[in-house]
Amino acid sequence: MSEIIIGTLATLGTLFVLLAAIGVIRMPDTYLRISVTTKAATLGIGLILGAAAVYFSDISITSRVLAIILFILLTAPVGAHLIGRASYFIGVKLWKKSVIDDLEGKYKKTTHELKSDLEEDED
Repeated sequence: MSEIIIGTLATLGTLFVLLAAIGVIRMPDTYLRISVTTKAATLGIGLILGAAAVYFSDISITSRVLAIILFILLTAPVGAHLIGRASYFIGVKLWKKSVIDDLEGKYKKTTHELKSDLEEDED
């Protein structure tokens, strides 16, 4: 029974990592690439590590796997956000078919701080 669980988790994890790799190639701009790879790779790595925890079935390995998964869940979205934010500040263009730029005109170009609603009314 554990072989089926291990095989299923490892296979699903590998498929999600493959989808993340395909997303890097297929997505048209930086921001979509960041979104796809962060979500798919995080889930894929979590599933593969889950398969390793089931395979070894040792409490020390399982606790390490849970710590690694927690670390990845906490750091991957933050890292992706910072990469996206830095990309936006240096002027990386959105995909030409993007409908709306939610941040257009909402950042101070000199300090890169988000403008408040009061400051927009004054401008």
